[in-house]
Amino acid sequence: MRIGILTAGGGGPGLNAVIRAAGRKLLREGHQPVGLLRGYRGLAYGDHRELDHDALSGLLPLGGTILSTSSYDPFRHDDGPQLVREAMARGDVDGVIAIGGEHTMEITAQLHAELGVPVVGVPKTIDNDIVGTDRTFGFDTAVHVAAEAIDRLHSTAQSHDRVIVVEVMGRNAGWIAVTAAIAGGADGVLVPEVDVPVEKIAATIRQRHDRGKDFSIIVVSEGARLAFEDGRSHKVVANAETDEYGYERLGGIGNALAAELEQITGYETRTVVLGHIQRGGTPTATDRVLATRYGVAAAETVLAGTFGTMVALRGAEIEPIPLTDVVGVKGIDLRLLELAEVFF
Repeated sequence: MRIGILTAGGGGPGLNAVIRAAGRKLLREGHQPVGLLRGYRGLAYGDHRELDHDALSGLLPLGGTILSTSSYDPFRHDDGPQLVREAMARGDVDGVIAIGGEHTMEITAQLHAELGVPVVGVPKTIDNDIVGTDRTFGFDTAVHVAAEAIDRLHSTAQSHDRVIVVEVMGRNAGWIAVTAAIAGGADGVLVPEVDVPVEKIAATIRQRHDRGKDFSIIVVSEGARLAFEDGRSHKVVANAETDEYGYERLGGIGNALAAELEQITGYETRTVVLGHIQRGGTPTATDRVLATRYGVAAAETVLAGTFGTMVALRGAEIEPIPLTDVVGVKGIDLRLLELAEVFF
């Protein structure tokens, strides 16, 4: 069989490790992996490359994706579904391993349900917000980057007697924010799942100053709302425009929060936005192992003919679950937030 492998949506550490693992397993079993370039666009337009042993060599520690990525959705283009049908009819591939996040899994489920494309999904996102799986690869690396940044900011904040607000990624889930806050010893955290009034954060900072702590580190997720004790709250976006698929461009909550905290407390407050630094670079050992397990599991699922599924981490095991079960956004475990608050 010729099995297409694609990476779609946002980039993230560990993508190449999945490609390597799935490709090597398929080659080992006598099948041909094919790299579909730029996500589902590569399937629709026949833009692909053969993945032999040489092409799959040296990928394990490599950041990014050798297949490039995009958010191309065939169902948002008039000719998209027909192009996919023609590609499958030509025999470009006999099945697809789709590596991506929430939006990619939605597309993958729709391709299977409406066009009968044999597909298996692999959950990828640094946000760790995909329903049905305990952990996504890329998340550990993003948290490691954020926690290391917080470590470094402690020394400069203390030296200058400042409050520093650290804005991290995560979209509409606070997994990166709350986990990095715990790992980095932050003094406050704001996440999309729970509104925390600015006045409460300011009170925490004042209490620290009263105890002789002249600096504070506050972590905020990009999708958190700016909230006040009088009930007002709103999400902060980078601008009013959305991307080509209607997704809002998040960003700016860090600066907005910093301005409010400085006005309330009178303490000098600065903002650090980590942004795409969290997506780049080599994956951690934990993500390399998880990505490798996902890749092999996806190939095994394809070879078993269990299509219309996503391989998911459930406890210690990886198993296929129906793509129809992968709906919505997985919010944080609120017990993590309670754990973080012990130290605030």
